[in-house]
Amino acid sequence: MTTSSAEQAYGAEHAEIYDAVYRGRGKDYTAEAEDIVRVLREHRSTVSSLLDVACGTGTHLEALRKSVDHVEGVELSPWMHALAVRRLPGVTVHRDDMRSFGLGRTFDAITCLFSSIGYMASTGELDRALRVFREHTAPGGVVVVEPWWFPDEFLDGYVGGAVVEVDGRTIARVSHTVREGTTTRMSVAYTVGEPAAGLRRFSDTHVLSLFTREQYEQAFEKAGFTVAYTAGGPSGRGLFVGVAPGTETVPSSAEAQEW
Repeated sequence: MTTSSAEQAYGAEHAEIYDAVYRGRGKDYTAEAEDIVRVLREHRSTVSSLLDVACGTGTHLEALRKSVDHVEGVELSPWMHALAVRRLPGVTVHRDDMRSFGLGRTFDAITCLFSSIGYMASTGELDRALRVFREHTAPGGVVVVEPWWFPDEFLDGYVGGAVVEVDGRTIARVSHTVREGTTTRMSVAYTVGEPAAGLRRFSDTHVLSLFTREQYEQAFEKAGFTVAYTAGGPSGRGLFVGVAPGTETVPSSAEAQEW
């Protein structure tokens, strides 16, 4: 298994300012988590366990645990993983790859948010990831995946920028995203200003695949899910909702305590 571009992109410097940038830009993790839980419960009445794949620094998972009895996370980047572990005492966060992890148990729900699935470099990798999700989904369980842009919706040459002030630091972020065949390459430059440390600059690159809606749906179906797509979602790129075959079961109180 080759190293994912996500592991390379989310290095120590990026991880350290990640939450500050998105919170400063107005991302509401609590509201997004509440919306995701509503979607899950539209398809499964009881969601007692949840796995957040590519959980990043654990900010979504921190909000999701308010509504779900037992949560766990999976994160590939060692720096993002370390921050998630620090944020979520008592929660198991596995450092692993969405294409190959094996946890030896199933969950009522699995989430993969903020377009992390786009780091799959091919339809083969996309298929592998959905198969791994299926292996960890309980009968009647639900998987919610937030995709990257579809090819016909992506704006080639898009430039984004923001300046945020959080916790005494000023952070400027400028990105430029271009299409390269069936992928996008996002180049991001950061400048971080702190009163004592002064200015520091760094950059990173993100390569994400432009899978079609049909390719996502086929990956879900090959894995054994019934799948539906809903427009909108947390970032405007929609949500895929896959439901595993079988009938949901409600765990006993004793089983819940064992978790």
